[in-house]
Amino acid sequence: MMVIRSIRQDDLKELYRLAALTGVGFTSLVADEDILTRKIALSERSFQKETIPAPGDESYLFVLEDTATGTIVGTSGLLAAVGLDEPFYSYHLGTITHSSRELGIHNIHPTLILNNDFTGLSEVCTLFLQEDYRHSRNGQLLSKCRFMFLAQFPERFDEKIFAEMRGFCDEQGISPLWESLGRQFFSIDFERADELTAQGNKQFIAELMPNNPVYVNLLPPDARDVLGKVHPKTEPARRLLEQEGFRYENYVDIFDGGPTLEARVEDIRAVRDSRLVLATIGQPKNLGDGLHYLVSNAKLEDFRCILIQRSSPPGSGLVLSQEEADALLVHHKEPVRIVELLPHTRH
Repeated sequence: MMVIRSIRQDDLKELYRLAALTGVGFTSLVADEDILTRKIALSERSFQKETIPAPGDESYLFVLEDTATGTIVGTSGLLAAVGLDEPFYSYHLGTITHSSRELGIHNIHPTLILNNDFTGLSEVCTLFLQEDYRHSRNGQLLSKCRFMFLAQFPERFDEKIFAEMRGFCDEQGISPLWESLGRQFFSIDFERADELTAQGNKQFIAELMPNNPVYVNLLPPDARDVLGKVHPKTEPARRLLEQEGFRYENYVDIFDGGPTLEARVEDIRAVRDSRLVLATIGQPKNLGDGLHYLVSNAKLEDFRCILIQRSSPPGSGLVLSQEEADALLVHHKEPVRIVELLPHTRH
């Protein structure tokens, strides 16, 4: 069975193995043992906080475990609030108008404007699934389990949430936007800039990046073309978020131009439509062909989420098999959260 759970310190070796598979541009999961150790420790502290006065530096990292082998095959995460301790930068694609009444000319120019507009917002992040597990709706489970957690613990997050999507780069890891824009100001490789950002060193951005608008028309065509475009391997992740109500609002990553998708938490489909029911442990009568459902427990530190299939919709109660109940760490008559999974989207 495939089970979502919170990460533990003894997952470090497996997390490092996954991080080594991500490639250039995946700044939230890098193959650095010290960084990963700190990431796990912060996640464990966050899950252990029983109450919080307001969303802060909490980070919740989930892993997808294949219980048959004990292998960790995917990760996904939530950040309670960004930009509180260090600036969070993005570009907004806006417009500037230049007019001459005398010449009868009125030109509208697209621009990139550096900003900190996402300060204090929550973020969905760190979505990565091992390639040989990209089937059987594992990607949907890994991505959407976070919305079950949001629905259960909304007080831990801002009312708005966003996701930075990995931008386009070629097979050699070269980003057209970086080569034409970022390199002019930083004089380092794209991979090195990503590495510094992953380490939490973002001061160099404020020190070297221009605060004036960048005129998009002055960029070469290949750089203009990747603004708001995701990496080919990130297309399924984008579709999953858009399926839940996330939208692109003209914000892009300052390095690779990848799109930022955003939504109000209450408008996310899985948050809005999920509901609590009481679990009964027994022999489900409506197994087999039918609809798929996400089911999570209502626990904080021991959060779990699985995928089930039923031939008829559950009512006010949900009959779980012993295996399903064990995976969720729930007992008879304990509450669980359930939501129907939307139709398959090639992931």
